[in-house]
Amino acid sequence: METRTGLSTRRERALVPVLVFLSAVVAVISSLGAPMIPTIAAVDHVSLAEAQWSLTITMLVGAVATPVLGRLGDGPDRRTVTLVAAAVVVLGSVLAALPLGFWWLIAGRALQGVGVGLTPLAIATARDALPGEKSRSAVALLSITTVAGVGLGYPITGLIAQSFGIHAGFWFGAVISGLALVLAALVLPRPAPRERRPLDVPGTVLLGLALVGLLLVLSEGESWGWGSGRLWTVAAVSVLLLAAWIRHELRTAHPLVDLRSLTNPIVLTADVAGLVGGVGMYLLISLVIRYVQTPTATGYGLGASVVVAGLVLLPFSGASLASSKMVPALTRRTSSALVLPIGCAVSLVSVLVFLVARDQLWGHLLVMALAGLGVGCTFAVMPGLIVAAVPAGEVGSAVSFNQLLRTIGYSTGSALCGAVLQAHTAPGQLLPTDGGYRDAALIGCVVWVVIGLITIVLPRLSAAATARGGARVDEELMVEESIADAVTGEAEVPVLRAGADR
Repeated sequence: METRTGLSTRRERALVPVLVFLSAVVAVISSLGAPMIPTIAAVDHVSLAEAQWSLTITMLVGAVATPVLGRLGDGPDRRTVTLVAAAVVVLGSVLAALPLGFWWLIAGRALQGVGVGLTPLAIATARDALPGEKSRSAVALLSITTVAGVGLGYPITGLIAQSFGIHAGFWFGAVISGLALVLAALVLPRPAPRERRPLDVPGTVLLGLALVGLLLVLSEGESWGWGSGRLWTVAAVSVLLLAAWIRHELRTAHPLVDLRSLTNPIVLTADVAGLVGGVGMYLLISLVIRYVQTPTATGYGLGASVVVAGLVLLPFSGASLASSKMVPALTRRTSSALVLPIGCAVSLVSVLVFLVARDQLWGHLLVMALAGLGVGCTFAVMPGLIVAAVPAGEVGSAVSFNQLLRTIGYSTGSALCGAVLQAHTAPGQLLPTDGGYRDAALIGCVVWVVIGLITIVLPRLSAAATARGGARVDEELMVEESIADAVTGEAEVPVLRAGADR
């Protein structure tokens, strides 16, 4: 009996580190393709547009897999779903690492995309397996890990690819994903018994097709041309499919995503902040990476290598991880309702620093450190708010939907950067003018101002709009209390469903 108790205790202690490692591995592997696109094009003798698919395909598969894994993980088979998805990532990593040719590499990257849906499952696992305070702390850390992993993935994979070739970079992904799978198999607990609900197959198909179309438009806009008929046709069809999916989700008994939860002002604020915040985050990251690598012969830029460009992102990762420890203290010193706006304000300052100090390496390091703090404060709170506001049986799906919106935001921010810089590129030239970076940064300032206002105004407007009949519920106060509990872990948070139980 003592042996079993000791084993159980060790598993509980190892759970959070393993979940964090699993989420970090997923983030690193997801970014594997980005720094290696030029090398892939050269080694496999394909165009840069074709090599871009090594990143695009992972994003597309991840967008579809995230809500599906989230829904499956809300049932009694969360542990099995997590391990199977992690095994698929390992298989994809090995397939991408083997020198079988370009299209086998793309197939491997597609399988790796399944891993994007693992972080919401990790968050749902932490929510169920840990007591209140530890649970909320772990949820915040897991949310930040997905952001910090991007900053870690770029320099690591860039250095490996530059030193040992592209296949070594993917072998690195295979090793760390295999280790994550083994550790997860050892420590993941079995979830509490829950009703097994059928997967919403029509909803999955509709959402998958809509997301594939929308993300294709965002990722291929530069190569297709933003004014091309093909692009606008795909965009129109995708919007129609998305509308059909929303209609279906609101009518089916077992939806893939419970869209009615968006009537909850807390969930709505977290989801809108995730979408728009993702745009601002990737817009700035894309600007920094491109600017640092721009040859000095253009009259601007630093002429750095891909490895140096990746190292510039390390302060982003470090600051975002540090922010998960700072948020509770920030909450105690200020109003808890100000956590999200303060994070947006710090992110705004990071873009302003880029505007005035981008011609020096130290300026980019400072930009990334400030961006990490701002994004960390913002994203650390979101999953906690959602977890506190939805029933246990909806956590995986709700957090997955938030992660999905972030992914769309990331893609939009990256595409927005490309579109603005392309608009400032003269015919026959390969590189934009410095004015393109200025204008893109100004757009980034607008994005963070908008999301800051949203995080202040939306909860109050939603609360006022959802007050019903003569029942006077101070939902604005409940919003603030939910934020406080999500970031400090001081008390359990009652489920708030737009002023009434459904």
